[in-house]
Amino acid sequence: MFHASQQQANRMTRRLERSLLGAVLLVYLALAALYAIRTPDWQAPDEPAHVNYIRQIAEEGALPVLEEGDWQQAYQEELTARGFDPALLGRLDTVQYEDHQPPLYYLLQAPIYAATGGDLTALRLVSVMLGAGVVLAAWAALRALFPERPALALTGAAFVAFLPQHLAILGSVSNDPLAELIVGLTLLVSARYLRGEARGASPALLGGLVGLALLTKTTIYFLGGVAVIAVLLRWRRERWPWQTAARHLAAMLIPALILGGVWWARNLSIYGGIDFTGLDRHDEVTVGQPRTAEYIDEVYGGSVARYLEAYARTTFRSFWGQFGWMALIMPRWAYAAFGLFSLAALAGAAWFVWRARWPGALSGPQRDGLIVYALALGLVVAAYLIYNVTFVQFQGRYLYPALIPLALLVAIGLAGWAQALPPVARGLAPVVLMFALAAFALYALERIIVPNLPAW
Repeated sequence: MFHASQQQANRMTRRLERSLLGAVLLVYLALAALYAIRTPDWQAPDEPAHVNYIRQIAEEGALPVLEEGDWQQAYQEELTARGFDPALLGRLDTVQYEDHQPPLYYLLQAPIYAATGGDLTALRLVSVMLGAGVVLAAWAALRALFPERPALALTGAAFVAFLPQHLAILGSVSNDPLAELIVGLTLLVSARYLRGEARGASPALLGGLVGLALLTKTTIYFLGGVAVIAVLLRWRRERWPWQTAARHLAAMLIPALILGGVWWARNLSIYGGIDFTGLDRHDEVTVGQPRTAEYIDEVYGGSVARYLEAYARTTFRSFWGQFGWMALIMPRWAYAAFGLFSLAALAGAAWFVWRARWPGALSGPQRDGLIVYALALGLVVAAYLIYNVTFVQFQGRYLYPALIPLALLVAIGLAGWAQALPPVARGLAPVVLMFALAAFALYALERIIVPNLPAW
């Protein structure tokens, strides 16, 4: 009788979990579609350059090459300053500074461009659908790491789905949605691989995902290191012979290098030297893009402290929501609320970890999985810091490749505070709170973005 009752309770828990995940996904799709449809044309970072990459593939049948003149500092500043006034759009197709990017996202979008005559909303909605995959991958990656704590996965997926700035990016034409999807799938396969699962967790699959990352965006090249560390962690824990570890590494590296090598060889043949990513050409072409040293001297009178304060403030704001081309900020009360939320999440996470006796109470695969997820977060933060040593790019969205580990931190923090609630509410309350974030995202769209960004 007890066994039957336990089975029924488990079925009810699984049914509730599926229902909540479905609700998160449906609300995400509604919000992201609204962001895609309601955000004025071109009022998303780098959107014209991304669309022009797609256009060149669709119309010319070849991948574009980054050349002098693709970056036009004065024209681009005038476009953003005047809200993409239609009178200025005659040369919009010459804005092509993203032509160095790996091609996978643009190849996926080219048939949509051709079928719709380059309809911007249609292209944005493809990004929305990829974003749905990001939400599902976030849930699956966290569920694989903590199968006994489904509320963590639901809360983390909801945070990924309802973060306002993230919705703005997923509702635009950008290679970020595909890049984040590949990150999520790689973390999922890594967690399963570390648990020793035979199905859907082979080193070759891990390598294939890394190879797709190499064809999607340079900001997710860190996944190669994540995959290697996953293999080495499992080798250490399971005490393999070195030959076994070598076979796993080879099975992972070979498909990754084959896929990436095709793209790199193409770049070497075009850009020459050792510029296998096209980034050296990008640095040569983007004349006028603010350099950090000059920016500190010109804007802050040489004060590094004032620069770092602005860096931290703008990064925080633009992580949560700083719309358009970074010009449209939210009210102060919104950032204050998100600041309090962030501090509360950190405090709750510390409380949860102490009560749960982590990491000692975790299984070996879970500890290794947390190392891999933390490594992903650390590498993304490091890349963001290093990039800003040379260029001024205070954009919190550059941290989104690590959004799943960050969402896990938020979920753990809310779970920590939920321990004070009755047992029946502990798992539900953090997920329900995330729907309040969804309501705010709708407010941000309708009361901040739409009224304040020009729609001609």
